[in-house]
Amino acid sequence: MPSNELQTLKAEFFRALAHPIRIRLLEMLVTKEDCSVQDLQRQLGIDQPIVSQQLARLRANGIVAAKKSGSTTRYSVNDPLMKDLLQIAKQILNRRLSGVQSMLRELGRDVRARESSR
Repeated sequence: MPSNELQTLKAEFFRALAHPIRIRLLEMLVTKEDCSVQDLQRQLGIDQPIVSQQLARLRANGIVAAKKSGSTTRYSVNDPLMKDLLQIAKQILNRRLSGVQSMLRELGRDVRARESSR
């Protein structure tokens, strides 16, 4: 059984990912390496201080790395497996949403059947 420290480390890792802007940043960084804050800001349409704040959180948790290039800091994902993690999360959510869509269709059929029997 994993130790409490390992469970805590896992929880901290997932907490670091638990923000929509951080997820969007990671999705960009896994496809386009070495992005500046300005690059990310332009592509996401988010104010620079917010992008910097979210990158700082990812960096503090070791998820992204920052590298100075002249006067610009460039960011990249520390582990290439992050791309796989994001893809697997997307697949899990797609399955979950497919199940919800099926239930909604079934509910719609039930409602229509009741209305037509009146």
